[in-house]
Amino acid sequence: MKAIINGRVLIPDRDGHFKIMSEHAVLYNEKIEDILPMRRFCQQQTEEILDAEGSYIGPGFINMHIHGCAGFDVMDNSHEALKNIGKYQAETGVTAFLPTTMTYDFPRIYKALDCIKDFVKNDDGKGAAVLGCHMEGPFINSERKGAQAAEDIAAADFAKIEKYKDVIRMITIAPEMLHDDCTFVEQCRKNNIIVSIGHSSADYDTAVKAIKEQGITHVTHLFNAMTPLHHRKPGIAGAAMDTNAYCELIADNVHVHPALQRMLYRAKDKDRIILITDSMRACMLGDGESELGGQKVFVKGQKAVLADKTIAGSVLTMDRAIANFAVNNNAGLPEVIELATKNPAQELGMYDRIGSIEKGKQADIVVFGEDVRIKNVIIKGQLFC
Repeated sequence: MKAIINGRVLIPDRDGHFKIMSEHAVLYNEKIEDILPMRRFCQQQTEEILDAEGSYIGPGFINMHIHGCAGFDVMDNSHEALKNIGKYQAETGVTAFLPTTMTYDFPRIYKALDCIKDFVKNDDGKGAAVLGCHMEGPFINSERKGAQAAEDIAAADFAKIEKYKDVIRMITIAPEMLHDDCTFVEQCRKNNIIVSIGHSSADYDTAVKAIKEQGITHVTHLFNAMTPLHHRKPGIAGAAMDTNAYCELIADNVHVHPALQRMLYRAKDKDRIILITDSMRACMLGDGESELGGQKVFVKGQKAVLADKTIAGSVLTMDRAIANFAVNNNAGLPEVIELATKNPAQELGMYDRIGSIEKGKQADIVVFGEDVRIKNVIIKGQLFC
């Protein structure tokens, strides 16, 4: 048995929302064995003790949208890339993620999916776990392609991805390109694939119909690469806030202004907001030239752009996303942490296993300070750092 002591444990209250439990010890092996008051904690029963020294003890972060970091990209189609992305993500508190593909020709996409599928089977557990894949394209609208390759955009066709239905956990599409044919979405739902609106020119009515009637339950990087919020044309952004769809948010203060982040937090059910990074290989490398989807990217500070100044992905890490969002909303860390743990776990149908500090769940644990600087990371009961 192992233990973490002297920390502020974030655990769900009776309503399921995180609260701080002080003077408690977290006991774990591969799973969380118990959460005990310190007065009942017996040091002799443990083989390894980690002193949190007053820091927060929370569940590992889950990143549902990430292309790469630290010089590696999902589209490198290699175990080395996935392994290193997992390793560097873990350093920022992420214990599980969905490697995200981009719009490429299908042979290249299939290679990436094959690589992810094989990696999941052979993962050595020495980094953030791969939970499957997020396909961002190619079934999108060229009008809102962002940094995606226009020449590889295609019409939605489930037959083209059916072979990979066991590894694809989420797919981003433009619903207006379906032309009211719900077959694709229905097939995805039957195979437990989350369908998300993104890189889309859909108007408000089309987006609402897609969410309320067609079974699309998610919105990719809200406010970015979509019809904006306008007082006479609410667009996808308005539809996202006016329905129960899960909404991704890149909280780097570049993609979305802090004021919009505050409006979203007030307007939206907090259980339906999910913090992501959408980071690319330039993440964690500092300023300079990089690459995304075969295109040159130029990074300065927190902003990454293509040659034509189009914003391209991000260099955000999840610990900074949480810290930024908390500051922007003057919100407490317990409630903001849910946006990177509980919420994605619930949408993925995995909250019975990960996403919170509860007895019986997998021991994915992060110890961090008030500024969300990561001190320790535990993955499946093993100390990573």
